[in-house]
Amino acid sequence: MLLRIMLPIAASFAMAALAEAQPANVARIGVLSFEQTPEAFKQAFRAGLREHGYTEGKNVLIEWRNADGKVERANQLAAELVGMKVNIIVASLTPAAQAAKDATRTIPIVMAPVGDPLATGLVASLARPGGNITGITNIVADLGGKLLGLIRELRPDVSRVVFLMDTRGTLGKPILDELQAAAGKRGMQIVPVPMKGPADKSEAFKAVLKERAQAVVVQPLVATKEVADFAREHRIMSISSGVASRSFPRVGGLLGYGSDPSEHYKRAATYVAKILRGANPGDLPVEQATTFELIINVKTAKAIGLKIPNDLLIRANEVIDQ
Repeated sequence: MLLRIMLPIAASFAMAALAEAQPANVARIGVLSFEQTPEAFKQAFRAGLREHGYTEGKNVLIEWRNADGKVERANQLAAELVGMKVNIIVASLTPAAQAAKDATRTIPIVMAPVGDPLATGLVASLARPGGNITGITNIVADLGGKLLGLIRELRPDVSRVVFLMDTRGTLGKPILDELQAAAGKRGMQIVPVPMKGPADKSEAFKAVLKERAQAVVVQPLVATKEVADFAREHRIMSISSGVASRSFPRVGGLLGYGSDPSEHYKRAATYVAKILRGANPGDLPVEQATTFELIINVKTAKAIGLKIPNDLLIRANEVIDQ
């Protein structure tokens, strides 16, 4: 009889202890990455949250999801996070942000980062984005001009440049427009070659060779090692920007130019903290990158018979020679 009485009492104590261990005000954050979530993202994002008093597993829970570069998968995962009734969705890269926007008009969305949110229709303006979306953009003023300028510094005679354009989202078109505008001022020609993601490389590579490209600008979401290897094998200069500004030269691309992605992830946590404390995302200005890095792979330069000017090496934030 005593045992029968003690069992429910013990169960009650266990439930009370569990309730005490799990605070009532635990926020659930959904993180949706279009590509595999980099460990640098997780570390920087967690660090940013801790600076604002939020610790994963203590007063916030994070649902990590990645779409493996598939638009349909991104849409499914966005709907899944909405169904879980997360408090905020953090969307990394433009297709993820677009999927989140299509899935909800009420749950706050923090871009971390995306390309051009104005050109892709994610926000109404950078100063007052409106709706339920705000966050970070890694767009650069006159990005096309800067990329083509770097190419011309390396080879002043370059006139024909291929743009490897990812067709899975809407960002490729505004980047192409900017490149073509910058090329017109320099007497250069931009030839777009579409890619339906990294798996579509075979036909794209054939098109690059057919166009007799002297250089190739690679949209970040298709800036893979396979692209870098192809360009090096055929002695074509290659450059990428945005979220690939660090990764592309590290896998063999010639140049990377852009802002530090890990800083964006950390800054995204600031938006999350403000929203959790009651801020309206539509009133929070979209933050633009202010500092940029130039990374040069001199081993690739040697492989394609290119000598990097000393002044460019001096300006580089990182030089890769291995």
